[in-house]
Amino acid sequence: MRRLAPRVALIVALAIAPLAPAFAVQPDEVLSDAGLEARARDISQRLRCPVCQGENIDESNAPISRDLRLFVRERLVAGDSDPQVIDNVVDRYGEFVLFDPRPTGSNLILWLAGPLMALIAVLTAARFLRARNQSAPEVADLDPAERKRLAEIMRD
Repeated sequence: MRRLAPRVALIVALAIAPLAPAFAVQPDEVLSDAGLEARARDISQRLRCPVCQGENIDESNAPISRDLRLFVRERLVAGDSDPQVIDNVVDRYGEFVLFDPRPTGSNLILWLAGPLMALIAVLTAARFLRARNQSAPEVADLDPAERKRLAEIMRD
């Protein structure tokens, strides 16, 4: 029985682990209006936690994420649209908080770099394959001395 207890604890911990992000939004943060709450959750999933960096503010337990969730809900209750709420958060924390950066300004370089590199790779591969497939010069283009030398090389 002593060996079974740690295994059961491990199984329970592993079963609960995927639910951990669901516990990030506290009950006192949830709005009574289901429509506003759905909008708040949608916006929260598009904003990166400034501390955790790999999590959105909806999943993060960091205090700053809680503040951001409350700010998002506050702005929605005040009547702001989704883009206005996101703009307010970006004004405070910069574009770093966006999981999907806007394709403007210096971010445009990042948006265009991938397709541009893919195009360069395709053109380089095509050029390489075309050069590789070009046939070697024909034996008929050789003068008699070159043909004799080629025959000697081929015999060896």
